[in-house]
Amino acid sequence: MLYIQFIVFTAGTLLAFFWMVVILGHRRQRNFERILFFLCLALFFFYGASLLEFNAQAYFAAPPADLELFAWFFLCVGLTLIPALLLHLQIEYAAIRNIFHRRAAKLSWLVAAYAPLLYFVPHLVPLLRRSTASFDFLTPANELGLAYKIWLVASLVAAAAWQWFFAASAPDQQQKRFHRSLVYALPIAVIGIGAIQLAADFNADFHFGVSIFLAAVPLVPLGALVRNVQRFNFLQIGRQRNLIYAVFGTFLALLYLALVRRVSLWLAKGIPPESTAAILLFLPVAFFEPLQRLLRATLRQAAVSEMDRTQRLMVPIQEIARLGDLAKLQAFSEPWMREQLQLAEVHLVLYQNDENLPPNTATASESLANFEHFPIQHAGRSIGELRVRSHGAMLSGETLAGLEYLSEQLPGALDLCRLIDEKLRLERELAERERLAALGQMAASISHNLKNPLGSIKTILQVQMENGEVPASVRAETNMVLQEINRLSATLSQLLQFSRPTFLGEPGATGCDALQVVDEVLRVLHHEALRRGITVRVSAPMLPFRVAAVSDTVHDIVSNLALNALEATPAGGSLDVRLDTVPGFCKIIVEDDGPGIPQVLQSRVLQPFFTTKTQGTGLGLTIVDRRVAEAGGALEIRSPSKNDHGTRCVVTLPHPP
Repeated sequence: MLYIQFIVFTAGTLLAFFWMVVILGHRRQRNFERILFFLCLALFFFYGASLLEFNAQAYFAAPPADLELFAWFFLCVGLTLIPALLLHLQIEYAAIRNIFHRRAAKLSWLVAAYAPLLYFVPHLVPLLRRSTASFDFLTPANELGLAYKIWLVASLVAAAAWQWFFAASAPDQQQKRFHRSLVYALPIAVIGIGAIQLAADFNADFHFGVSIFLAAVPLVPLGALVRNVQRFNFLQIGRQRNLIYAVFGTFLALLYLALVRRVSLWLAKGIPPESTAAILLFLPVAFFEPLQRLLRATLRQAAVSEMDRTQRLMVPIQEIARLGDLAKLQAFSEPWMREQLQLAEVHLVLYQNDENLPPNTATASESLANFEHFPIQHAGRSIGELRVRSHGAMLSGETLAGLEYLSEQLPGALDLCRLIDEKLRLERELAERERLAALGQMAASISHNLKNPLGSIKTILQVQMENGEVPASVRAETNMVLQEINRLSATLSQLLQFSRPTFLGEPGATGCDALQVVDEVLRVLHHEALRRGITVRVSAPMLPFRVAAVSDTVHDIVSNLALNALEATPAGGSLDVRLDTVPGFCKIIVEDDGPGIPQVLQSRVLQPFFTTKTQGTGLGLTIVDRRVAEAGGALEIRSPSKNDHGTRCVVTLPHPP
């Protein structure tokens, strides 16, 4: 019976300490793990203090009073905290399962769990001031009184009810079986407490057996928790297998060393302790080969399982990649990998430059030093990296292997996504070009069919206007008709510009002088600027300003930009036209003093036939964009450009070859 007592309390001490070390190494920032840690600490106080006292009784004829007081203090503290922490653990697990829909419900349960401490904590002082000879280490619950037993029974019954509820709503069979085992174990503990209350009426053996039985009850859920974490990743701790293995191996080594010491003492009468210790320390070498075989099979099975898991993880990522949306792929992959691999954070960082260097950004929650980095390479070039952070101190071996495999598979998914995105973009561009080509053909046909009749009508009306016999009223109406004909002619001219592509010309052509074209355009628009009261300023270098485009192309670009600027600028404003040169390129900058383009409309200004004017065609900027693209240049529109108003259009054209 004495050996059973030592075995039970040693196992309880080691199991409680085992889970404390695992939780500290796991480092998951949840209240559940924190409360589980303190519950294991309370159990460690109970088992460790009891084991310390029983060892003192075995080795000392009269255990030291200070040692007994030390052990009794921690035993009482542990027992006092166990009921509250046990109930609090159920509450936190319920919170993880989203059972509490209101914060007040959780708060009321917490008050019910900890309120009895206000009564029991003051009662610990008299227990600690008693004579050490009266300390009952075998059944300390009797010393704490009937009220404590009632509180402990109530906590066990409430915990059993919670476990029954958890079992009924468990998401899988493994968790359901674990919760059911607790539903049976907790009432057994209640029976044991009742037996302790009645043990005084029976003999010492019964009293001793009930105490040992009750002390062994918590070992069942603690041991079952080890099995569920290892086999089914219960509470998401199982991914940290390296932590579990390291702690378990350390504990086995410590237990074996303790066994070596005890066996050496037992055989001290016949064999020197040093000889016994040397033999026992070298004895595990005989089990090296079987252990190696076992570990090889276990590690191989773990690696195969992790590879299968990672391949299954890649299937949805490949499906999202086929959509051709890189942003959507990135947004899906990060939470998916974080959930499946049970990591604290996952960031898929894609490099945007050609220098194979990551962007100079850090995650919002942690510095980059706290992350593991897995480079993503394609054709020998780094295209990104996976940044992951585990809940524990480090990534487990199988998770590390899975992430390395993922980083090798992701380039294929990213490449597939980019190729499909490029294909879709080219298809959209082709469809847009075909639509614009058809639109241009239609515009050319309409312009051709209308321009000649309008010219004839205009000529006839102008002849009529020269006739002095035409009445003044008819002359005014005729003048209005001529103005409308001029407006229609301008619209048809823009349609012809839109439908007519222009290029540099024959191979070897040297382009044109953009400054000369700008002067021609501004001379034509000079009278319109004077009529509107707008000041036109031109700034250009004193040298030929040649660009790789024919004069018609530059004329279309400058005339449309300048005309738009004149129409947008209020009376008294100014229009600035600047020409500048940079290595290999020339810039034509047109800036006005108008109200600017609203932010919501800026993405649509280059669309054909989009206009905010009452009499505009919506083709001016579309023609500019097309002519610039045909010349191999670039168009940039900035609005507002200065003091919350104005619009600046920057046309960049290449130098001629």
